[in-house]
Amino acid sequence: MTTTTTLARRSSTFVPVAGLTIFAIASGYLMSLIPLITNEFKMSQDLVSWLASSYYCGLLLGSIIVEPIVVRLGHRVSFIAFLSLLAATVIMMPLVPSQQVWLLARFIAGVAVAGVFVVVESWLLIGDKKERAKRLGFYMTSLYGGTTLGQFGISVIGTQGFEPFIMIFALLCMAMLPPLLCRQGQPSIEHPQSLSLQQIMQLRKPALIGCLVSGILMGSIYGLMPLSLQQEGVANEQISVLMAAIILGGMFIQPIISWLSIRMSKSLLMALACLVGVFAMGIIHFETSFAMMMMMLALLGMSAFALYPIAITLACDELDSTFIVAATQVMLFSYSLGSALGPIVADKFMKTEDGLTAFFFVILLATAIYMLIASAKRKPEVLAS
Repeated sequence: MTTTTTLARRSSTFVPVAGLTIFAIASGYLMSLIPLITNEFKMSQDLVSWLASSYYCGLLLGSIIVEPIVVRLGHRVSFIAFLSLLAATVIMMPLVPSQQVWLLARFIAGVAVAGVFVVVESWLLIGDKKERAKRLGFYMTSLYGGTTLGQFGISVIGTQGFEPFIMIFALLCMAMLPPLLCRQGQPSIEHPQSLSLQQIMQLRKPALIGCLVSGILMGSIYGLMPLSLQQEGVANEQISVLMAAIILGGMFIQPIISWLSIRMSKSLLMALACLVGVFAMGIIHFETSFAMMMMMLALLGMSAFALYPIAITLACDELDSTFIVAATQVMLFSYSLGSALGPIVADKFMKTEDGLTAFFFVILLATAIYMLIASAKRKPEVLAS
């Protein structure tokens, strides 16, 4: 009995983390590939921001509709189904190189990825509350580590022809193997419950704002950063290094965030993370050498990638396991809303002299101010308790 329980616990972490890691490699490659291949398929570069927004609109819709699917099918089958749907959209793009088809494919991909995120996050967060922070740390590390590896697909495999899409499709098929081969360990939800609008409004506002801003930043980084760097004359090989630096920065900060989040106010921690990004964007405005850009973009990654895990942990701190799937869906909705709006607003900044640097500076500074105010307001309650 003890051996069976131990194996179940191990697989309950291994299956989603292993599948997510391979998925992240494919996704990281794909997200950086799309902004760089519009010319090859004879499409306007103006389509790039719309492809990003279409994807995040799909993510937004998916964050609303996937909860009943996960509850009905279970985490393991849902994981396989969403990965299969995503793989189908990847193959669709090179076979039918049309703007309308690509916009539709990216929209459907967004829905599928929303399903993957809700499945994995709720899979890891359901259960012992003491293990949530540790499991979420595994989640963020595997997500960012896999995405970092995916960036090197641009320089290793390239951006020409059908090969990149075939490789991404193959990786997504590999990501299905852990849940296909290991049937143990998926969480059981005895009495799943949804959150009413009133309960959603009672969730901590800094958590919702943190997910929203995280979406704005991440949507703009993945959707427009490669194109922005390309327009500045950066070579494709250097773009992959700079994008990897952003994600490595986000990966490096995860254990520090996990350690600090139980020792200080999470609102204050989000404010400090934003100020790191403000500092980085201020420096990069004056110094644009490759080495300096790499260091400052790594700091931007630390700032942007820190917000979501802090925010979702803050939202789930006091929740029972029966509400976790619903709560992760609400947080993903907030993230997706920001992700859909971010590239559209950021595109306006790209047409100015300061480009994305100014956009990130403004967003991070405004968020830091809000989180500092929220932290100051909450401090008396913490002391009183």
